[in-house]
Amino acid sequence: MSSDTTTPSPGRRPRVAVVFGGRSSEHAISVVTAGAVLSAIDRTKYDVLPIGITADGRWALTADDPQRMAITDRRLPSVAELTESADGTVLLPVDPASREVVYTEPGNVPKVLGDVDVVFPMLHGPYGEDGTLQGLLELSGVPYVGSGVLASAVGMDKEYMKRVFVSFGLPVGPYEVIRPREWDRDPAAARKKIVDFAAEHGWPVFVKPARAGSSMGISKVDSLAGVDEAVAEARRHDPKIIIESLLSGREIECGVLEFEDGPRASVPAEIPPVTSHDFYDFEAKYIDSATGIVPAPLTEAETAEVQRLAVRAFEAASCEGLVRADFFLQDDGEFVINEINTMPGFTPISMYPRMWQESGVSYPELVDRLLQAALSRSTGLR
Repeated sequence: MSSDTTTPSPGRRPRVAVVFGGRSSEHAISVVTAGAVLSAIDRTKYDVLPIGITADGRWALTADDPQRMAITDRRLPSVAELTESADGTVLLPVDPASREVVYTEPGNVPKVLGDVDVVFPMLHGPYGEDGTLQGLLELSGVPYVGSGVLASAVGMDKEYMKRVFVSFGLPVGPYEVIRPREWDRDPAAARKKIVDFAAEHGWPVFVKPARAGSSMGISKVDSLAGVDEAVAEARRHDPKIIIESLLSGREIECGVLEFEDGPRASVPAEIPPVTSHDFYDFEAKYIDSATGIVPAPLTEAETAEVQRLAVRAFEAASCEGLVRADFFLQDDGEFVINEINTMPGFTPISMYPRMWQESGVSYPELVDRLLQAALSRSTGLR
């Protein structure tokens, strides 16, 4: 199934709707990411329509002002600060035969904003990166950058991501899942699952929201005394939590990008130990701007292996466009995949663009390649 309106009319530049913000705890990081993309899009090649989703879920017309979308003096930006109206709403088309976007304000005649040819969904976390937005765009018949509904959902849910990886023969670390009903009905039994897991694999363990990113809600727990507080913090972001063991070794990341002949892997990067933080958490990543080493100091054989595994993970989850795959290189020389991110951090200093910059694809070229790939794909089953 495909739409017959994929190609813009002759003489008209393709129009890109950059959608960002959203209802997840990663709202601010999405704004930062979108600001970088807005700065990089070639305005001689594309028309751009910035659309922000507020923290309460309203689709709003925003200022096209990347400078206001950066982290400044440790202050995180928000869509609300960028909106042109406190109650105006942007409406996507609901008819796959139309690409017309409409803006409405109470008491005013709806304003037609014109057609949109492709969406660049710069959302992180639930209600954006997890297949929900992708499903909406499929229903609307509008092409978009990145993975489809299934791959996005798999890439967001750490439990099912690991299950898919195992079914494709990819190595994963030990983990345990606590589902919402388990903790709500019998917290003592759920707590015992965590204690039993730690007894088998050792303290510390990491308690994480199963469906969140940017290291939001993650706690490193050294003993039973810290379990309840860690679970409460994780459940602030997601009622389903995942427990993972500490994997000794080096943190290695690798980018995957889809080319005409299939997905290719970038040079890998290494995230060195963060001495000022207990682990590579949100503060280390985005506030203190801890940086990785690109390219990672690996042997040729190690580089080839992590690149192979990254592409394998991309294909296992049926991904499209782009993925950042995160690994641990263990002390025994074996790689274990931790997770994939179907819409990784995308500022120029983020690891995914840096890995591709080192691989010969500049940031503007990366943005353009993703947009062109999305424009060449139809929506619907594929």
